Amino acid sequence: MIDAHQHFWQYDAVKYDWIDESMAAIRQSFMPADLKVLLAQNNVDGTVLVQVNQSMEENDFMLSLAKENDFIKGVVGWVDLQGKNITEKLELLRQHKKLKGFRHIIQAEKDAEFMQRPNFKRGIAALGALNYTFDVLIYPHQLAGATVMVSSFPNQQFVIDHLAKPYIKKGLINDWKCDLQRIAAYENVHCKISGMVTEASWAKWTSADLKPYLDAAVEAFGIKRLMFGSDWPVCLLAADYDKNLSGTQEYFKTFSAAEQQQIFADNAIYFYNLND
Repeated sequence: MIDAHQHFWQYDAVKYDWIDESMAAIRQSFMPADLKVLLAQNNVDGTVLVQVNQSMEENDFMLSLAKENDFIKGVVGWVDLQGKNITEKLELLRQHKKLKGFRHIIQAEKDAEFMQRPNFKRGIAALGALNYTFDVLIYPHQLAGATVMVSSFPNQQFVIDHLAKPYIKKGLINDWKCDLQRIAAYENVHCKISGMVTEASWAKWTSADLKPYLDAAVEAFGIKRLMFGSDWPVCLLAADYDKNLSGTQEYFKTFSAAEQQQIFADNAIYFYNLND
């Protein structure tokens, strides 16, 4: 079993200013020793560690942890995709075998046309040339722009983080579902079943709240392009690791054993090339 989306950090109030007062449960450090016991309890064999801060130092931090902990099978880092020397930087990073792809926190970008910027698109093209993946972190209103972006790169492997953060708490689904289907029409786009509990009501969510969104994801992407991710420790705002995982497993229990194997392991291994 592979957890395709988790984080580590050494908490600092300035560095992690996005963790506000409402997120007291995660206003602390989370390191490999904290997660390792949870993975063992849930028979999870490995993880993909994903960036939080947008800095080259974040890569050093994550890669050092990956070197020390075998359960970290892959790393999704950060690089300035708009930088003029993007190819040079990527070439320097190629020495790190566990570095599988990159992410930019697009959800925080105020420019509605950010994904259409020539410099950003040049950076995406540089990723594809070196066989790196790209995690797409966006909100529902950015799905249309992301669809335009991915249409320009048919050979680039993309994965949408957290189903593009649908408005589960508000029960809004129709527009998001339509936009999800449009982007899923591009077969090089995959999707992570992750981050759902924190888009629902943290204290009151139920499996029934999540089901329509899971149904929509399966309808849009099928089985071969979906992968499970815990989004630990962010998920702790709404559910512990066990409940988060078991809730997703419960939804897929009527699927075949082969299909479950794809969702909870094989698709992530294929997408991130974790066997290399």
